[in-house]
Amino acid sequence: MPQAQRTEVWNAPIETVFHVLQDYDSYPEFVDGCSSTKVLSKDESGAEVEFGINLIKKFKYILELKHNQPNEITWSFKSGDIFKKNEGHWKLKDLGEGKTEVNYALEVEIKGFAPKSMVNSLTEKNLPAMLKSYHDRCLNQ
Repeated sequence: MPQAQRTEVWNAPIETVFHVLQDYDSYPEFVDGCSSTKVLSKDESGAEVEFGINLIKKFKYILELKHNQPNEITWSFKSGDIFKKNEGHWKLKDLGEGKTEVNYALEVEIKGFAPKSMVNSLTEKNLPAMLKSYHDRCLNQ
């Protein structure tokens, strides 16, 4: 199963980072490849969100997300076009002085045959650019 994990230090307070990560409605504005989001339900403890993605192919899927403010967001796959599995997390650690350690992890399994290029695009290949887009969004808050 393809996996990706990365840890970075961002120049943003933990509260700002958490806010940006759980502002699912705004993802299409700044996350490359995310063409739409539809928040199906949301409260303090989590959310259910349908994501529309356009990476090589267009597809949609629904994730169930759990919030542990301000330190963690975890998710698991609920339904969708392409995944059998999509699990991961954002783990945040307040480093003080307006800095946050951000750990992102993702594990996916694709239904049927999927070209390796597509799987790599969803995991390792686009990860640095995706994290940069979230970090940049935090800097503009």
